[in-house]
Amino acid sequence: MAHTKVLLREDVDDLGARGEIVRVRAGYARNYLLPRKLAVEATAGNVKGIEQERAALLRKEAKERSTAEAQSQQMGSLTLEFKRKSGEQGALYGSVTSMDIAEALHERGYEIDRHRIHLREPLKRLGDYSVAVRLHRDVTIELQVKVVPEGEVIVGHLTPDQEAQLNTEPAAGDAE
Repeated sequence: MAHTKVLLREDVDDLGARGEIVRVRAGYARNYLLPRKLAVEATAGNVKGIEQERAALLRKEAKERSTAEAQSQQMGSLTLEFKRKSGEQGALYGSVTSMDIAEALHERGYEIDRHRIHLREPLKRLGDYSVAVRLHRDVTIELQVKVVPEGEVIVGHLTPDQEAQLNTEPAAGDAE
């Protein structure tokens, strides 16, 4: 197989960090890395140019990391709640995806790309979940996500406190 060396301009998951020279297959470089400006060919001129940009890249990296750490402090206590239609056993008529989580974060003023939200698979049941969100290469937080039933609470999913409250409330027809 034909391989080529490229110089990464951005961090690429499972490949390398910004500024590194990596060896990849020619098709991957030609069809993915180069068109998206994630990398440039590792020629002597490009390597020299990157060496000059390295100081600026290090400053940019430090700024991005501090921004990500500040954002992680803000998002640390954040809990997202999604109301979805569900069946009697708690299965959803649909799912909660990383796109839904990204939109909910956007509504709260956080600009997080959906690709940085790591869900193994979409959430398809009612319950509480912990979802990893990668804000920076070195900064990952666990975001709390609740999926609750839409509309009426299904009897099989009441908490013990809710069931006790239902049993102690007087019926609407019982007036004393």
